[in-house]
Amino acid sequence: MTGRNLEADAVPSQDHITGFYRAHDGTVTVIDREDDDLIRRALADVDGILWIDLITSSETNARILDSIFQFHPLTIEDTVSPHIDPAKIDEHADYIFIVVQAITEYVPGTELETVEVDFYLGKNYVVSCHRVPVPAISSFRDRCARGDGHLSRNADWVLHGLLDAMVDEYLPIVDELDETIDRLEESVLDSADRRLLQQILLAKRNTLRLRRATTPQRDTMNRLSRNEFPELIRQESAIYFRDIYDHLVRIEYLVEALRDLADGALQTYLSVVSNRLNEVMKVLTAAATIFLPLTLVSGVYGMNFAHNQFPSFGSSWGFPAVVAGMIAMSIVMLAFFRYRRWI
Repeated sequence: MTGRNLEADAVPSQDHITGFYRAHDGTVTVIDREDDDLIRRALADVDGILWIDLITSSETNARILDSIFQFHPLTIEDTVSPHIDPAKIDEHADYIFIVVQAITEYVPGTELETVEVDFYLGKNYVVSCHRVPVPAISSFRDRCARGDGHLSRNADWVLHGLLDAMVDEYLPIVDELDETIDRLEESVLDSADRRLLQQILLAKRNTLRLRRATTPQRDTMNRLSRNEFPELIRQESAIYFRDIYDHLVRIEYLVEALRDLADGALQTYLSVVSNRLNEVMKVLTAAATIFLPLTLVSGVYGMNFAHNQFPSFGSSWGFPAVVAGMIAMSIVMLAFFRYRRWI
């Protein structure tokens, strides 16, 4: 690979556009600002490769999609819209439009957020669009700057590298969610704190978000690997998209297992809470049962009559005898409950 010091020049600037242009003679040019002439020259070079990465946080940033590439207005609307669309492929005259979802960052204990990434694949170019920076794309840019070979082949190989980098970001998050659910299950057995319920429900929502992101992408990768677009994706490249498809299938199985684990953790939490409530009710019921006859005895001896018709009313040992009888009755009832293992 020839040209400038790519690794030094590939550091993204404050501009919204970055990328690379490999000319037909092998010279690689780093794109770090809007240069309409350079982009038009790259598009005219049918034997070259152009990769443009856009931060489409506004319609102004997406200007070149219409003015230079002349993409369909509906696809441009998708790139600038804050709404996150599910994965899909739209076929146009000389390019295909691909929508996938990437994960920018995952912090344990917080809700998982995904970001839409849109791709345009032409015969000699790839355009990636996203509203916020995506670490997987930044990592792929660094690899291209080091000259790992992604720019030495066709445009479909660049698309594969980008998609593969984003899918690889899912596996560490799946592992982190797995460890989080394991910790929650252990914590539930120690203490059924209400905060644990919130964390379990958060884990369930995160697994659901992962499933919603990966399942449509699996179908998208399947279409790319079936040689459905022979003019844009070569047959020798389709097998690599099949590899991404296999990764997504594996991730989907893991996410389904995480959902089962999260459901199990929730059921365990509810069971622990129910068992603890039963224990409390048993203690309260036993206490009420013990005090019921005591209340009866004390109530009977607490009646006021004109004549002392009950025995020991006039005796000095009557009150201590009644109290002793009540204590003895309580001890007998407690012993019986313990014998029956009710408490």
